[in-house]
Amino acid sequence: MLIAGFAAGDVIGLPDPVRTAVKKKYGSGPSELATSFGATGKALSSTVLPAAGRTTVVLVGLGDKPVAEITDEELRAAAGVGVRTATGLSALKNSTGGSVAVSFDRTEPTAVRAIAEGALLGSYTFRPISTGDAAEQKIAGIAVLSKSSGKAQLAAVDTAAIVAQAVVANRDWVNQPANLLYPESFADEAKAHLGRSKVTVEVLDDKALARGGYGGLLAVGGGSERPPRLVRLSYAPRGAKFHLGLVGKGITFDSGGLDIKTQAGMYTMKSDMSGAGAVFAAVKAIADLGLKIKITAYGALAENMPSGSAYRPSDVLTMYGGTTVENVNTDAEGRLVMADALARLSSEDNPDLIIDVATLTGACVVALGEHTGGVLSNDDETATEVLAAASDAGERFWQLPIVEESRGYLDSEVADLKSGRTGSGGALTAAAFLREFVADIPWAHLDIAGPSFNSGSATGYIAPGGTGIGVRTLIEVARRHAS
Repeated sequence: MLIAGFAAGDVIGLPDPVRTAVKKKYGSGPSELATSFGATGKALSSTVLPAAGRTTVVLVGLGDKPVAEITDEELRAAAGVGVRTATGLSALKNSTGGSVAVSFDRTEPTAVRAIAEGALLGSYTFRPISTGDAAEQKIAGIAVLSKSSGKAQLAAVDTAAIVAQAVVANRDWVNQPANLLYPESFADEAKAHLGRSKVTVEVLDDKALARGGYGGLLAVGGGSERPPRLVRLSYAPRGAKFHLGLVGKGITFDSGGLDIKTQAGMYTMKSDMSGAGAVFAAVKAIADLGLKIKITAYGALAENMPSGSAYRPSDVLTMYGGTTVENVNTDAEGRLVMADALARLSSEDNPDLIIDVATLTGACVVALGEHTGGVLSNDDETATEVLAAASDAGERFWQLPIVEESRGYLDSEVADLKSGRTGSGGALTAAAFLREFVADIPWAHLDIAGPSFNSGSATGYIAPGGTGIGVRTLIEVARRHAS
């Protein structure tokens, strides 16, 4: 099976032998044949041509720009559409033994990497949990065709494979139901995932959390029969000069606690651990890529449930390090578990840069929609750096401010801080709260509440369910700071 492009009335990337076979069998060139089968070139449209010999061709619309001007992200999405289209064809196994080749006539290493990533991510499906036989994997192999196959292009494909594996790992975690993925089992899976890498993993159970004074994690996890965990990752290769700190929100299910969510609002809350999954997967990829950068990362894992032992609105919690917090809303639990991890990271590990990733606020979804994440930071230079890394990685984020009045909403008459307030500007207030636990270190907060889970149909290289957003941005930030 061959995936090629179609733009401005012409087939892009079709190898000469396939062009010759098409003309010999059908008496017309590939472009004329494509047009007769309805190909328009509209971006991300797909057209299947009849087989020429053993090769079936899937054409993906590349829009109306010259091929050289098509962005890496557009190539990534086109490759994803092509592979997903090929996966649905019964001819796939019969024609090529289940192998797919992608050819868009681009040779730059960044473009080759984008095409490879899109193809790999576009082939993703979550295997159902079933007593029946597992679904057969239709694609046995994926190749990227390029007129230049030097060391840079080969390295780009290798990088794409590692990055795609990391995104897929996070997607699989997000898509698991919460009765199978809970704090203890998630910590175990993260440890197993990182087991053969050069990453050291430490897991603090509920007893260790109590001894250490992690009041946010203990409060949020207190209503569940499945106690919380804090997972600490350390990667310190020889020669590393920069220290990156990461924190991920790992609420394995969020019922809202006593401030309980609606049924519709609760259904996808197995995805509320996306931030921790992104951190675990990214650190593994950074180590596998051999990047010379020191990483200290935390995944704050808890299940937020209502019960007789659940924490309440108006409770005063003592966070890691001693700061007291008046809780406002038990459905604003993410910032509490994140605060414990941020406080430890900034006060004890002292990194050069901190990035946290969290499905933190519905307010961010209201502001930016379901396909764009928010970036909030304690300085614009850090926000600009993270946005540039996200853009290069192909993930869409937009900067939101932490306005001066947001800090005022955290004033409490009974504790050092309130955890927030009800009303407008919720994403800004939540970020202002997290900032209180960061100390004087450059920091960026990624709110991925919108784009972490795709409740609709597949688009580009994004399948329904967990998207894996954040993974590629974190890897790119680490790459930029590696020695």
